Parts: sequence; structure tokens; C-alpha cells
Amino acid sequence: MSTSALLLGLLFSSIGIGFFVYGKRKKSLIPLLCGIALMVFPYFMPSNVAMIVIGIILIAIPYFIRN
Repeated sequence: MSTSALLLGLLFSSIGIGFFVYGKRKKSLIPLLCGIALMVFPYFMPSNVAMIVIGIILIAIPYFIRN
């Protein structure tokens, strides 16, 4: 893994833990699931570009899909 992949993984995982805690406290399923996905997906991404694109999509999902 390169340094940029590690830093991107740390960034998206940090945002994911925020979504996870928010979803758990508010009992909202969409932010909870997006938070889990944001914490897990960096381990499976082959490139930094794919990681950035999927990370931005996962961050935007709770904004557009509200419970």
C-alpha cells in the first residue's frame, strides 16, 4: 500500500465512524450502513481514484436518501 492509499483510507474511515455513531444514536439505518461501508471499503480498493469516487458516493448517499 502506498502512503496516499493509507491516508485516504484513514480519511474515509474517520468519516465512516462519524456516520456510524450518528446513525446509531439517531436510530437511522442509512447513515449507519454508509458508515460501516466507509470503514470497510478502503481495504478492497485497487486504486486511489476508485477509492475517492466510491468514498464520495458513500458520503453523498445519506444526504440524498433520508429516512
